[in-house]
Amino acid sequence: MATSIQLQPETKSRLDALKMHPRESYDETLNRIMDALIDPEPLSEETLQRIEESIADMRAGRGRPFEEYVQERGL
Repeated sequence: MATSIQLQPETKSRLDALKMHPRESYDETLNRIMDALIDPEPLSEETLQRIEESIADMRAGRGRPFEEYVQERGL
C-alpha cells in the first residue's frame, strides 16, 4: 500500500539531496534517516541519573579542566 504526501518544493529538494543514489526511493531515504535518528536502545534510568549528577557537578565547579586531564594521562 502506498500513500501520497504533500511537500513544499524546498523540502523535496532537501530530501533529494539526502538520497544515497538517484534511484533510492523516498521511502528508503526517509527510513534511513529515521533509523539514524532514533536509538532503538534508549538510555537506562541509572545512566540518565548519572548524567544529571555529572551536569550538576560541572555546574557546581566540581571537575577538572580537560587540559589537565589530558596532561595527566600523557595524551
